[in-house]
Amino acid sequence: MIANGAVLPMFYLPPVEYFTKLNTFKPDVVFDVEEHFPKQTYRNRANIYSPDGLLSLVVPVVKGSKNHTKTKDVKISYDFRWQRLHWMSLQACYRRSAYFEYYEADFAPFYEKRYDYLLDYNRELFELLLRLTKNKLEVSFTDTYETEYPGLTDLRNAFNAKATLATEQKQYFQVFEERNGFLPNLSIVDLLFNQGPQAANYL
Repeated sequence: MIANGAVLPMFYLPPVEYFTKLNTFKPDVVFDVEEHFPKQTYRNRANIYSPDGLLSLVVPVVKGSKNHTKTKDVKISYDFRWQRLHWMSLQACYRRSAYFEYYEADFAPFYEKRYDYLLDYNRELFELLLRLTKNKLEVSFTDTYETEYPGLTDLRNAFNAKATLATEQKQYFQVFEERNGFLPNLSIVDLLFNQGPQAANYL
């Protein structure tokens, strides 16, 4: 059977490659929220370009019991003011970019409002990102966990926050490129803040 759709995880400020894949397989895309939440993935982290190079922003989650927690049940921890830290980092990294001010009002509320569940936070952010990248996609979730999805390409483990890209990424201007060169596959916000509405054409 030829796969013409895909099953993906729901990420926090996903990498550029994620949106490239999304464009390949949409509209037949479903997001797995029944999987056991894996640690150290883009589900609760994003990579951006800081003056010193790569910077990871991690959304802290509440530590569960010994039982595995489903992605849809993962709660955000507010033991420290991570939202303030993330927003200050985004401002520090991108205030010199061409389009940060253009999008600032869209993103600011996500660093002020508290969300109980990581999934709710990621979904609302993702729907904003779909709009800003001119992607028309109805977000639908799995209702049971399946090891395989016949007819769908399984991309649940295709994006590794620790690994380098298998394919070469088309370059675009980045604020700190002169210092550290082009950094591929950063968060989609890196592309948006640097390219603005042209980000949709890049994808």
